[in-house]
Amino acid sequence: MVQLYAGLALYGFSMALMVKAGLGLDPWDVFHQGLAEHTGWRFGITTIVVGAAVLLLWLPMRQRPGVGTVSNVFVIGIAVDAALSWLPSPDPLAWRVTFMLSAVVLNAVAGGAYIGARLGPGPRDGLMTGLVRRTGRSVRLVRTTIEVTVLAVGFVLGGSIGLGTVVYALAIGPLVQVFLPLLAVPEHRPTRPTAPPAPLPAT
Repeated sequence: MVQLYAGLALYGFSMALMVKAGLGLDPWDVFHQGLAEHTGWRFGITTIVVGAAVLLLWLPMRQRPGVGTVSNVFVIGIAVDAALSWLPSPDPLAWRVTFMLSAVVLNAVAGGAYIGARLGPGPRDGLMTGLVRRTGRSVRLVRTTIEVTVLAVGFVLGGSIGLGTVVYALAIGPLVQVFLPLLAVPEHRPTRPTAPPAPLPAT
């Protein structure tokens, strides 16, 4: 549980760094930012609303959320708004690039932490796995279709696409692959009770 919530809070912090860098966001955050601009909601509130809406899409697919799934909806949104409220907006390009690169690395660490906690996938990850199971299509095809769709809609709504979007797309997969095994909590498997020792023969 500690790893789960630390990972979710760090994930929100990494999202705020990416926003402050102003060099482009990952596909879902492009959508969140575009929607926030049209609704007037704070970025974190928009993240929570979208996460809850995605979670509702699990119902027809008979996906079962875990405590990590529900926590993902709320903790990340709260954390990103808190971080946005006190993080500075860097002016020099070098600092903006530093924010962006730090955001990508910390996002991968955070993803490895909350996924590795084994307490339920995030709503967006569960949507992907549910669609893979229902359609029989490959993970690569389903994930790409989802992310291209939200990226395109977010861009039309005014979300930010740029260098950060490209760096995130290229780096996040390999980085998560590095950090996830390091942070994965071992599975607890019930052990079979051992038989009591046989009584000693009477003498």
